[in-house]
Amino acid sequence: MPGVNKNGKSRKKTMENKYAIKTGKTTMTIKEAQEAVDQWVKTYGVRYFSELTNMACLTEEVGELARVVARKYGDQSFKKGEQPNLGEEMADVMWVLICLANQTGVDLTEELQKSFEKKTKRDATRHLNNPKLLG
Repeated sequence: MPGVNKNGKSRKKTMENKYAIKTGKTTMTIKEAQEAVDQWVKTYGVRYFSELTNMACLTEEVGELARVVARKYGDQSFKKGEQPNLGEEMADVMWVLICLANQTGVDLTEELQKSFEKKTKRDATRHLNNPKLLG
């Protein structure tokens, strides 16, 4: 039965706050997020989709995020009855990105730290004198 685990309980309720219950924390590190997604995939998803499929899914999720941003902050408007959730769309992007990282062996914590170092070295003073940002 869709949405139900092998014990007949709702999957949503089973996963709801599972991380917080398991660890006693309501926040998680990037590493913990990677581990939690991996555990979810192994428990509920059977296996990861192929890297190519997940790349297509990531593109789809970014498109859904772009749609909400274009309507909330841009010139387009939402359709009648539409209830967009910016945070939900961002989380969906993160989810698929974490799946891709997990299945390709990328440590997102390490790579994010490298990215901070690269950007700091490259852009330490670049934006301080940018007239486009000063006005």
